[in-house]
Amino acid sequence: MSQTVTPELRRWIIEQASAGFSPESVLKAMLDAGWQQPVAEQALERTLLEHLGSVTPQQLAQAAPEVREAVNAALGVSAQMPHIDLSGSPRRIDAGDRWVDVITHLNHPRVVVLGNLLSPEECDAIIESAKPRMARSLTVQTTTGGEEMNPDRTSNGMFFARGQTPEVSAVEARIARLVGWPVENGEGVQVLHYRPGAEYKPHYDYFDPAEPGTPTILKRGGQRVATLVMYLNEPTRGGGTTFPDVGLEVAPVRGHAVFFSYDRPHPSTRTLHGGAPVLEGEKWVATKWLREREFA
Repeated sequence: MSQTVTPELRRWIIEQASAGFSPESVLKAMLDAGWQQPVAEQALERTLLEHLGSVTPQQLAQAAPEVREAVNAALGVSAQMPHIDLSGSPRRIDAGDRWVDVITHLNHPRVVVLGNLLSPEECDAIIESAKPRMARSLTVQTTTGGEEMNPDRTSNGMFFARGQTPEVSAVEARIARLVGWPVENGEGVQVLHYRPGAEYKPHYDYFDPAEPGTPTILKRGGQRVATLVMYLNEPTRGGGTTFPDVGLEVAPVRGHAVFFSYDRPHPSTRTLHGGAPVLEGEKWVATKWLREREFA
């Protein structure tokens, strides 16, 4: 006999989570009440993602600890996150082998624009090392866990393995120190090349929990939790990194970077972003994605 997920059941799930009951205990209560396990699991996941996912990080921070724990567990929120320590409103941050400038930052979404993260020599070296291996950029196919060519992404690209060149190794160590996240929890640096007219339409970097291929993707280190886009050159016009939800556009300045994190795989993070079309000249960027765990 089929079972229907009613609005009353959804309200009950939200009430239980808000009262501090863990997702596991809510699921057990549903099973004890006679709900079939596949139906119960789907109702629990979708209800919490749709409704509790609309809670902003600021609202969640003000909630009782048991409520935060229940919501975070249900939404796949990482207990710890990569972050740049901006306490004391520093103008510059010690990145170990280099001082990095803080240009500007937002709290929601969590965005920090950094100046002089890379030297001009490092930018040029990374571009030259990447050139022989450039090919049409692919995106992760969340329906299967593989890769696909995406018409929304009209760039050429390649991946370095972690530590593959001296410059890549130095930049990875610098990033790890800046954001307090292990080098091994990062994917390899991806270099992208955009010619005039090329762009990457707005998208999210996390893997959608609702897609069937996501469990396969997550086996290699868990969810993505942060992104750092580094600008290796300066197009004459266009090519900025846009955040449509907040009306922000970061200009592509050589050696600068934009860091943003997302504590849950949900649009409530407001991390929708894209690469605006290059209008004149060309653009080279290097992207570093950070995962929850060691990326293998």
